Amino acid sequence: MKNKIICLSVLAFIFAGCEPEFENELSNSSYNSGDADFSSYVAVGNSLTAGYMDGSMSRVGQSYSFPNLLAQQFAVAGGGEFTQPSYEEDVNNLGGIIGIPGYGTRLIIDASAGGPEPIAGTSTITLTQQATAYNNMGVPGAKSFHLLAAGYGNSAGVPLGLANPYYVRHATSPTATVLGDAMSKNPTFFTNWIGSNDVLAFATSGGVGVNQLGNFDPNTYGFNDITDPTVFAGVYSQITTTLTSGGAKGVVATIPDVTSIPFFTTVPHNPITASLIGGGNVAVGQAAITQLNAELYGPITQALAAFGQPDRIAPLSTSGNNPLLIVDETLTNLSAQIAGALIQAGYPAPQAQFIGSIFGQARQATSNDLILLSTRSVIGTAPAGIPAPFDAFGITYPLQDQHVLTADEADMVAEATVSFNQSIRGIAEVNNLAVADMNAILAKLVTGLRTEDGQLYNADYFSLSNISTVLFSLDGVHPNARGYAVVANEIIKIINDYYNAKLPQINAGNFPGATVLPTN
Repeated sequence: MKNKIICLSVLAFIFAGCEPEFENELSNSSYNSGDADFSSYVAVGNSLTAGYMDGSMSRVGQSYSFPNLLAQQFAVAGGGEFTQPSYEEDVNNLGGIIGIPGYGTRLIIDASAGGPEPIAGTSTITLTQQATAYNNMGVPGAKSFHLLAAGYGNSAGVPLGLANPYYVRHATSPTATVLGDAMSKNPTFFTNWIGSNDVLAFATSGGVGVNQLGNFDPNTYGFNDITDPTVFAGVYSQITTTLTSGGAKGVVATIPDVTSIPFFTTVPHNPITASLIGGGNVAVGQAAITQLNAELYGPITQALAAFGQPDRIAPLSTSGNNPLLIVDETLTNLSAQIAGALIQAGYPAPQAQFIGSIFGQARQATSNDLILLSTRSVIGTAPAGIPAPFDAFGITYPLQDQHVLTADEADMVAEATVSFNQSIRGIAEVNNLAVADMNAILAKLVTGLRTEDGQLYNADYFSLSNISTVLFSLDGVHPNARGYAVVANEIIKIINDYYNAKLPQINAGNFPGATVLPTN
């Protein structure tokens, strides 16, 4: 039962060929660098620095990276040449990487179908090694300690998960490090927005990972794990010491809290209804709800109540929104007890045991649980090998760990984010660096972020009336071009204030939002 995403009006058609537009002509002699030196600007970070959007790296998408936008502003105040990894082979602007699973083409809105989907076509981006250090050293997927890891750009390590295909494309040697390549540009000014993946990868996987609190060896971490705060602080300090070793000044950015991005806020915890009464709901029908209560929810509720767990699952309502069924691994497993109660109630033993295995750690979601954006297309579909009537994810079969960030998992993410941001601010203060508080800035999207041009931006991801004022791309995690322009503006404001510079602002409203095609 796939949710239908609203179709966007023709007025929302915005194509990627638009050129950045700026508030002021970039030749105004009144602009200056203040106490900063922009002659060699270097950016380090992850996908947020690289210009990743719509689930992929693409040629045109990269042109809107916030470092590239900053460099164009720096140019009026002594800024030098700014280079980025080449994506010239991405001739059709499809993104992806040939032959690498999980590196598919970018997402677009197909107006004829009504929802985000990978753009049709085959990627033309290869792992051909450019062996070049660039001013933009943002590497999608990189965690903090990856910037220091020799071999992170070694193509031989890609099949083993030890190297990053994006860095493989431009690492200066198989043993190079991201930070080492960045330093070869002799930076006089830098931005550092690293650390999101140290916690975000755990969150976007639905908590399919390990909180490595107390484990000080990042060589033992999985990609979806949360980095230990002590490890993060040590690595971040080393990165900062290296970047400033030649006297460079710069701006570091805090890590956004996951609750501020649409990947975790778009899909409600309670979309099940008797009828389609609003966007995003899953209409199952009044008769179906009555039948579900009689044959499934009622007996399960009675069994759980008998074992002192009456709050896990309640019968469905025919007049309002109902929560999704989810698995919660922190719950006591009552599979055997549920099976036994159902057998006593007259259920055949095989059926009772099967139901018990499904619902032993199941409960209904609450508003504190975050349903992933990627789960939107899963709700109501049939789990592999599961027979009727249990063949509807979230309705008769619980969503699994990878579909939901539970409240307990969200707490782990929040604690790590707070710790990482404390380290970022503390290390910045010791090194006399400016801080762009992206955590606070993106959090404003919940109530509305108003920019200097008077525009109010929000996180209402799929609202037809607000599509032009959403700053996120279609993957729900990364900014769109307009979002990166807002990020660049926030950093410009910090630079102007902290380093006594005078740099021109960017008019974010002139940048494109979602890419909408008539058909795919």
